[in-house]
Amino acid sequence: MPIEIKMPALSPTMEEGTLAKWLVKEGDEVKAGDIMAEIETDKATMEFEAVDEGRITKIAVAEGTDGVKVGTVIALLEGEDDGSGESTPAPAAKESEPRPSPEDPNKTGSEAKAAPEDVEDHGKPADSQVAGSAAPASGTPAPQRAAGERVKASPLARRIAAERNVDLASVSGTGPNGRIVRADVEGAKTGAAAPVASTAAPAPTAEAAAPAPRPATIPDVPHELTKLSNMRKTIARRLTESKQQVPHIYLTVDVELDKLLKLRGELNAGLEARGVKLSVNDLLIKALAVALIQVPKCNVMFTPDQLVSFGRADISVAVSTPEGLITPVITEADTASLSSISTRMKDLAARARDKKLKPEEFTGGTASISNMGMFGIKQFEAVINPPQGMILAIGAGEKRPWVLKDGTLGVASVMSATGSFDHRAIDGADGAQLMQAFKQLVENPLAMLA
Repeated sequence: MPIEIKMPALSPTMEEGTLAKWLVKEGDEVKAGDIMAEIETDKATMEFEAVDEGRITKIAVAEGTDGVKVGTVIALLEGEDDGSGESTPAPAAKESEPRPSPEDPNKTGSEAKAAPEDVEDHGKPADSQVAGSAAPASGTPAPQRAAGERVKASPLARRIAAERNVDLASVSGTGPNGRIVRADVEGAKTGAAAPVASTAAPAPTAEAAAPAPRPATIPDVPHELTKLSNMRKTIARRLTESKQQVPHIYLTVDVELDKLLKLRGELNAGLEARGVKLSVNDLLIKALAVALIQVPKCNVMFTPDQLVSFGRADISVAVSTPEGLITPVITEADTASLSSISTRMKDLAARARDKKLKPEEFTGGTASISNMGMFGIKQFEAVINPPQGMILAIGAGEKRPWVLKDGTLGVASVMSATGSFDHRAIDGADGAQLMQAFKQLVENPLAMLA
């Protein structure tokens, strides 16, 4: 019987996508690992791999089709007999291994491959994945199989099971005809069956409950129309969701920079031989990460039924590219050396501008930082990037009248920093402690190196 190949969910937030390009045609033979199509998601243009062998008998969705819902049948495959009298089951939506597609020179800027990960107050938000979130659990208890009975599992599921030491015989399959797929293995404990998933119906989403927006009235003024890319649609949706659903609280402090600037100069003199040059932003990334460890109540994520507290600080850093903002993540920034942060940040930023970041390099941060000081912006309030609990907005450093340590009035290099906090997860007093810790670390920068 024909196998249904369905539109896969290539990112945690993907609900629909554009079938940008078919790389196979009807009648073609495919095997596991062959690239079948390029799919434009809400984050990037990804390659969709086959996980079974067979012949393409029908292309159900033409290339270039927008708004293809996840789970929609996009093609039919005549699978090979697996020795049990049944056709090989269809690949589950999550069985593909998405990989960034090679750059297509025919695509315009609106079809950029990398979407922003951070939410910015100046209109550049995007999605973020939950760091360390659990994989979906299989829906039934482990099956009882007769001795010698063949275990049906996809090649990808078998590889993951081998890597994680999971006994496939004890895992129940949720794929067609009880086949074990990737999600089943990822939801299973080592050497044990996958847990039973809840059967409760999911709550309606905000998008389902909200009425559809009315079309805007375009003024009778000369204009041009640009089709919204999936990236831009995601930006619009996530910015609206964050401001509507997340109660923001904003806390601003003025921070003296003179000691930090002096330390930066001294460190750069010593690092010059190694080809490392620290930026002010490198030191601010480190200061925020250390402050989050000092005030762990701010290194959190809010979910409807629990509060997630993180044991390390992974900082998402807003980087401007010609296509929009994207936020590479500096992992373990609280324990990383300044030279490591600087080297990684330069590499990530360069590859971000070339649209060569891997998805795992711009997802999963525990907090964000956005620096607009280079544009001369004195102070601003950034929009939180759910599910993160806070984002720090950095303004320009400038010479200001300042009360010095001896109580006299003088001039110092000062910047304004504003923290945006999710008030569901972080109380104002806790946010104030974080801002105080950040200020102290910047004004006494040797403390962050201890």
